[in-house]
This record gives sequence, structure tokens and C-alpha cells, in this order.
Amino acid sequence: MRREGNEEIDPEFVARLASYLGFDKERVQHLFEKNYLARNWGKYEYLLRFDKEISHIERGTVLYEKAASFETIMGFPKIRRAMVLDPTIKRHFSGLEKVAVEEKMNGYNVRIAIANNEILAITRSGYICPYTTQKAKEKLNLKFFDDFPGLVLYGEMIGPDNPYVSKEIYDIESVEFYIFDIREKNSGKPLPINRKQEILEKYGFFQVRFFNEFPLETAAEEVIKIIRKLGEEEHEGVVIKDPDMVLSPLKYTSSQSNCSDLRHAFKFYNETGRDYMLSRIVREGFQTVEWDEDEIEFGKRCMQLGESILNPLRRSIESVKNGQRLYEEARIKVRDLKTAAEFEDYLKRLGVDAVFEEPQPIEEEYLIIIRKINKSTNDKTQAILQGETW
Repeated sequence: MRREGNEEIDPEFVARLASYLGFDKERVQHLFEKNYLARNWGKYEYLLRFDKEISHIERGTVLYEKAASFETIMGFPKIRRAMVLDPTIKRHFSGLEKVAVEEKMNGYNVRIAIANNEILAITRSGYICPYTTQKAKEKLNLKFFDDFPGLVLYGEMIGPDNPYVSKEIYDIESVEFYIFDIREKNSGKPLPINRKQEILEKYGFFQVRFFNEFPLETAAEEVIKIIRKLGEEEHEGVVIKDPDMVLSPLKYTSSQSNCSDLRHAFKFYNETGRDYMLSRIVREGFQTVEWDEDEIEFGKRCMQLGESILNPLRRSIESVKNGQRLYEEARIKVRDLKTAAEFEDYLKRLGVDAVFEEPQPIEEEYLIIIRKINKSTNDKTQAILQGETW
């Protein structure tokens, strides 16, 4: 069996991995052949990553050899979305007296863990991002990993120097990590909310905003109040949780967040999937009905939704018509230019067409502007303007 770089996978390794996963050897060989299970790059080749959800294993799950066995860092569990709050909360959390409500922040999902004595920042897809890893080492109290090597921090990288999801709405100068879950290695079992908060406070970690626990019967009313306020602040939404973290959470977003997503989606309309766009529009329909909006409120929602779709689309078409290239601009700050070079190589491996501008010294760091070219939308728009049919 062959792998990238003509690497042969040791049959004994396949057998041990199959035994650990509870699969037969043929299935593990098939996963390797299809690249559903693949090695990371370079110095992180010892880490295997699942590029597809397989059985009970989430996409982005990472595993590596440890002693005579393996150790696993589970991927991000799927969080189902409530389209209508009241019946969904009552049905999903049936049997609970209360539910907990936390903020769903708009950042970049990352898991931070220790593996083979290395602190790693693992992306949702299971890659090791060199920039995020370096920032985690700079920003977090690493004593946590000495005391709890078997736990993993699940969080968001937030702030304007975030090259993936750059946001200035949180009053953060550069980047910070906000933790929403702590989970055990191997099982992926989350700590109860009270225990999580206790640990995060002890080590001085930022954590997502905790609104409160609310009785199940009135939780939907409370969430609507919170969502209205978050929308005014242009924040994303909430995650509704079982305080003991036994039942899976639910998520719910503000109209402003839906429209912000659509503004970005329609700016680069040929890169973004149709399901991504449609789902956000459908959310608006259910929200306006549940909130029992009058014609004035509904009219405002229609204007906001329509502008979030047509304005970025018009500007993109005009830009291409005027001979300009469409791109996303992001920025990073690094103490060592080696980190920037590693990050540039990392984006190239991911297939991202990015231009790194000259570093600008700022105090003890370097600011680097990155332009990520969206080739598909550029090419499609140019072709349509030249007469190509849709």
C-alpha cells in the first residue's frame, strides 16, 4: 500500500492501529488508500488525522503512537442548530430542570493539547497550524498541560491578527484564545460546566461568556433576549448546554451574524457552497416567524438580508469589471519571521493562493499583511462578463 511520497505503511502498524480503533485491517488499509486517514506534514508526520467522519470518529480527529498503543485527540463534535427555540430546547433537553447558555464567539476553532511533549494547536481539519501553535505558546498558561496532560482545550482564536476569521468586534488588540470546552483525550468526554469554569479560572484562561442557567420552561424566552442584545453588538450567537455536558449542545445565531456570513459568501459567491448560503437565508425565515415580527420589523429584516446579499455581489462584479482582483485581506503578528515563513508554507500546502507583504516592524513584533486570492470567483465573474452563460 502506497502513501504520499511513496511511503510504505508497515503492515504491523496497520494491524496495531486496527486493533486500537476496533476496525479490521482491510478497513484501515482502505482509509489510508482513500486518504480518509492521512499523516500530517513535516515534523508532525507522526500525527495521523481523519479527513472524513468515520463511524464514531469525528473528522479532524488526531491520533499518534504512545508507548505500546495510541493516544487520540477527538475532533470537534457536531452541534445541531435550533431553528425554532422553544419547542427545540424543550424536546432536546427533555428531563433537565435547567440549561446553561454560553456565547458562541466568531473566531477560528482550535484544539490545544500536548502530544509527544509538544504543545500543538490543531485545526478543525486536524492540521497543525504553525502560527496558531506559536500564539498558543505565547498566550496560554502552559502549566495547565503539566498538570493535566490528558485534557484538551477546545476554543476559538479571536481578534484582528487572526488570519482565518479576522474580527474587531471583541475589543482585542491582537489575538486571544477563548475556551468553550475542556475534553478528555481518547474518549472526548467533556468536563461539566462548573468544573470547566473552575479550571479555566485557576489557570487564567479566557473563556466564552457565560450568561446563566435558566429553567427549561423559560429558557427560550431568555435566549431570545440574549440574542437580541448580541445582535445589537454584532456578535454571533449562543450555545445552549446541559450543565453536566451529558446531552449534546444546541446552537442559535443572531440575524446580524447570518447576514455577516452572507456578505462574505456573496462577495466570493463561486467559492461558497449553495447550502451555506441557503441555510442562512432559511434561518431568517424561521426567526422572523418565531419572533412574531410586525410588518415594520419584518421590513427591516428584509432590507438587511437583501443588502447583505446584493451589496457585496455588486461590488465584486464591479471590481472584476474594472480589472481588479478579488482577495481577502488578513494580517498576522509574529515575534520570529520563521513563524511567518512556516505559516506561508502551510497555506501553500493547503492550496491557498496567498501573497505575503513585506514585514513591518512594530515594537517587538512584525506585522504582515496577507492577501488571499479567491481565484474561482475572479475567473467565473470575468468569464460571465465576457459572455459565458451560467
